[in-house]
Amino acid sequence: MERTSDPVPAYWYGLPHGYLPLDLDPPVEKLTALVNHLLGLPEETRNQAERVLRLYAGVVTTLNAHDVQGCAIGLHPDDEGGFAQSVLTFSTVPASGVNAALALADLAVTAAADPEKDVQPLELPCGTGFLAVETRSTVAPGRPPEEDGSLPEEPVWQGTIAVTGPGISDIVVVQLVTPALELADDYRDVLLGVGHTVSFTDPSPAEKTDGAGSTGPGAAADTAKNPFG
Repeated sequence: MERTSDPVPAYWYGLPHGYLPLDLDPPVEKLTALVNHLLGLPEETRNQAERVLRLYAGVVTTLNAHDVQGCAIGLHPDDEGGFAQSVLTFSTVPASGVNAALALADLAVTAAADPEKDVQPLELPCGTGFLAVETRSTVAPGRPPEEDGSLPEEPVWQGTIAVTGPGISDIVVVQLVTPALELADDYRDVLLGVGHTVSFTDPSPAEKTDGAGSTGPGAAADTAKNPFG
């Protein structure tokens, strides 16, 4: 299970198979090592590596500006021999002094008022929430500007789970975004699986020991397995 902060996180969650956590607060030493490694690359591969590093820096800056507390990048084989990409993010919305359940209900009503969104209530192990899905356009990462200077856009599927629990003052928001529109149903299942792992209590005592004596994740983390295998 991933923790949202150290030492006492506000909530926990499990990551599905195929998702790699993104470091949103990389130490200076790590960044320096990355730059030095990049400078040592052959010229033919250095430009591509520089673009990747700039993209990483831009993503981290944007996520931190939106108070995102956790992020994971997903890569899964698709039916065409390539890879489908997706991004999972975890954040909280403060209830601003009001009952979090009422604030959540207000968010659900606002989301349902948007004709482009499909909203449905959810009962998760950690509490009451809702799921909202939509297809929207967003700036395509890593692509150069158009001739007129505008940034190219691409359609993406976006699923959002918002949930709170008894005695919790914040609303936890789990969001999954992917340009693989044809796999929207699969990614919806992935998002729901992640939502079922969210916990407001430390799941560590629930860890189980296998026959070899090592510790592995409990059932909560297992539910995050996705249909890609």
